[in-house]
Amino acid sequence: MAKHWKYYSDQDKQTDPDYGTDIIAKERYVSKEFMDLEVENIWKKVWLMGGPLLDLQNPGDYITTEILGEPILISMGDDNKIRAFYNVCQHRGNRLVHSIKGNNSEHSCSFHGWRYNSNGELKFAPDEETFPQGIPCDKLKLKELPCDTAIGFVWFSLNKDVEPLEEYLGIINEHLNPYHFERQFIVNDVTVEMPYNWKTSVDAFNETYHVVQTHPELTSWIEDLDIQIDCYDKHNRYLVPFGTPSSHIKDKKTITDDLKLYMEQAGIDPSKFKGDATEVRRAIQLHRRKHGKEMGYDFSELNDDQLSDDFHYLIFPNITLNIYPESMMLFRQRPHPTDPNQCLFDLQNYVMQPDANIPGVTERERRIGGGKIAKIPEQPERPLHRQFKHGEESLGLVLDQDAYNLPNVQQGMNSAGYDGLWLGSQELRIRHFHATIDDYIYKNKR
Repeated sequence: MAKHWKYYSDQDKQTDPDYGTDIIAKERYVSKEFMDLEVENIWKKVWLMGGPLLDLQNPGDYITTEILGEPILISMGDDNKIRAFYNVCQHRGNRLVHSIKGNNSEHSCSFHGWRYNSNGELKFAPDEETFPQGIPCDKLKLKELPCDTAIGFVWFSLNKDVEPLEEYLGIINEHLNPYHFERQFIVNDVTVEMPYNWKTSVDAFNETYHVVQTHPELTSWIEDLDIQIDCYDKHNRYLVPFGTPSSHIKDKKTITDDLKLYMEQAGIDPSKFKGDATEVRRAIQLHRRKHGKEMGYDFSELNDDQLSDDFHYLIFPNITLNIYPESMMLFRQRPHPTDPNQCLFDLQNYVMQPDANIPGVTERERRIGGGKIAKIPEQPERPLHRQFKHGEESLGLVLDQDAYNLPNVQQGMNSAGYDGLWLGSQELRIRHFHATIDDYIYKNKR
């Protein structure tokens, strides 16, 4: 792989760690024993993303999620504090809240009618005088979990002694706060039941080595070879130049239809562009820098490269972020409770809502670069969450291409004819990912 990172001389390139060249054993993907080690040493130890803060704005707002069969309720109380609880009634163990999100000052158990407020306190139990051990409301409340907020999301942990979230995220806070995810709105929210291990999915998005074979249509407008990889303490990233041809293709001049579409999305009219394909990326950066406020966006906290490229992060263990100047695509891979050959793949797409009140730009309709009129749209309605099985619905061309390969990868992992991952330098993030897993499971560093 190229080592000069010509695109990112000023992006604080980290020294590449040396993890050797051994194969990554396939048992890590198919073994129930290794899955059990992950449960005890990773999933029960780390911070986990619960959901976006935009779903928790008012007292009574709540969201639910699940990890390894544990139902989780995250709620904003009447004191405006956000708390996380096991989503389980303390009477007979019934799941308390069944919907994905909503607003309710009280949650009533569907079995016997015990009612809890948004702070997790038990406020009513029918026939409370019939409990000889004492009035339930005086003794019971929902079991609370560590909970905190960062980078526009709420997080929880199954570990009561977990380190502070700020320490866990480390440099991620500094890197991602300028994007202001708290101002972005969900436009797509699905969970797909996938027939492969959660790490099989994480790996797929931790390298661009597969782009030429799996996503050849991307090579006319994405650089997939000369990219910057950075490995931090637990987390990692790569920086993928968009709006420029891949080093793998010979024709570096022709502006293809796909590249023209990317130009249009950035507000540039391809028919008026005078340069070739190698000049598009810089033109997009300059255009967004010059006309961002007119379009309703404040890019003042982002550098030029962030105005054109995919700043792609893995937040250990299971959050993948594809970050763009006006949008973000989030993947969350959750392990199946019992089967290492399955996982839940959460996909959410976010968009930055244009701001009609950016200082210095007061008109609701404004001209972009002296050309077309841009109207500030209304806040989009949050889509309903949908869950379905692999193959039942399309996730879009690129993700469908990945989803086609990964079940076959998982089957191969189970073959007697396969030993493990044989990784190249373009797959350094995968080695770093597994080194972090080893730190949690074997070295007790965390």
